[in-house]
Amino acid sequence: MGGLAVLKEIYQYITVEFLKNVMPRTLFGRSILIVVLPTLLLQILVTYIFYERHWDDVARRLAQGVAGDVATVISLRDRFPGEASEADILSTARGHMRLAISIDPGAKLPEGSEKPQDYGFLESHLARALQESLPARTFTISTNSKLESVIILIQLPDAVLQVIVHDKRLFSTTTYIFVMWMVAISLVLLGIALLFLRNQMRPIRQLGTAAEQFGKGQFVEDFKPSGAQEIRLASRAFHVMKHRILRQITQRTEMLAGVSHDLRTPLTRMKLQLAMMPDDESKASLIGDVADMEKMVEGYLAFARGQEAEAVEDTDIPELFHDIVINARRQGAAVSLEAPDELRAFIRPNSFKRCITNLINNAARYATEIWISIKASKSEIIIVIDDDGPGIPKENRKDVFRPFYRLDPSRNLETGGSGLGMTIARDVIHGHGGQIALGTSPADGLRIEIRLPR
Repeated sequence: MGGLAVLKEIYQYITVEFLKNVMPRTLFGRSILIVVLPTLLLQILVTYIFYERHWDDVARRLAQGVAGDVATVISLRDRFPGEASEADILSTARGHMRLAISIDPGAKLPEGSEKPQDYGFLESHLARALQESLPARTFTISTNSKLESVIILIQLPDAVLQVIVHDKRLFSTTTYIFVMWMVAISLVLLGIALLFLRNQMRPIRQLGTAAEQFGKGQFVEDFKPSGAQEIRLASRAFHVMKHRILRQITQRTEMLAGVSHDLRTPLTRMKLQLAMMPDDESKASLIGDVADMEKMVEGYLAFARGQEAEAVEDTDIPELFHDIVINARRQGAAVSLEAPDELRAFIRPNSFKRCITNLINNAARYATEIWISIKASKSEIIIVIDDDGPGIPKENRKDVFRPFYRLDPSRNLETGGSGLGMTIARDVIHGHGGQIALGTSPADGLRIEIRLPR
């Protein structure tokens, strides 16, 4: 039982892998296969039935007709002997039976002619018909070099009867006509099916392109739903989803920007009141708290700015990173960059620049050295930022992307920031249709890996 189970699993695995490799990848290809495969199987089945039944019956009956005519000529010759009667019989056979017939007096067939011979399709039917009509006669069947006629040699008691039968008497041209009509109609139907399927695939591709562009954060205009009812329904659902997401992002951005902006007014009043207060220990503490609140408000505004709409531009990625690295070095960070000479992509340059700057500033706060590498494949751009800092524990790597989450429980802005840096970075990367992941760098610090679609 165990061996049978293993063999069954191996068979299923091989079958599945084979189907994966053979089956077309696209919906258009699979739809064509659904249309073509039944048509092809039907043609094979009809052709098999036709050739095995119809053509076989037609060939057998034509062969029986020729064999009957030959048997009639031999029977008339035996009944009416004499040269004059033989000439009349042969003339009648040539005129009415369409047989090129002649007699070679005193001739003999080659030895071994009585043994069964290997014949083709038509010859085998003709041989069986002659055996039924002339059971006591020895004969041979051959075809000429151009395959236009069949030559029959029959041994008579005193001569050899030669009969030349043209292919029109043994072969029906309706066979080819039927096959040509069947193939032609199938090709026409296949062409109509391909045209119909292509028209049905167009709205699916349109919907897929729109979803991909929207996933990358690009502007997508509303398009008119077309195609089948299910495709129209999916297109309408996409439009509703797109507007709902955009409305939610706009409301969140406006709310956060409004709250952050309104907080500046009381903070300004507090700073004025602190300026008029006498210097003491409590005033210094309040000044520190107000400064922390200002940094938090600036962080919230930066988060809101990261959500604002920005046009997508064709950007030189290495040049953008060179500017970021130069600015980071001016602030005292030790940053090295490894990037190709030229690599272009459609991104929002300002928000993307703020994202990478934020990640480098976070790394510089905890690490002494930062390494940045940029690589590209046919489908995506891979950006890796490594540092030699303490890193982030594996169990906290998902939490750091939550808004206002900080690893430092003291809420000290000097050590932990506002808790929005990684959130802003994730939203910017996701807005470009990419992915961001955290890991461990070769220097046992933090590794940030960003993958952007090209």
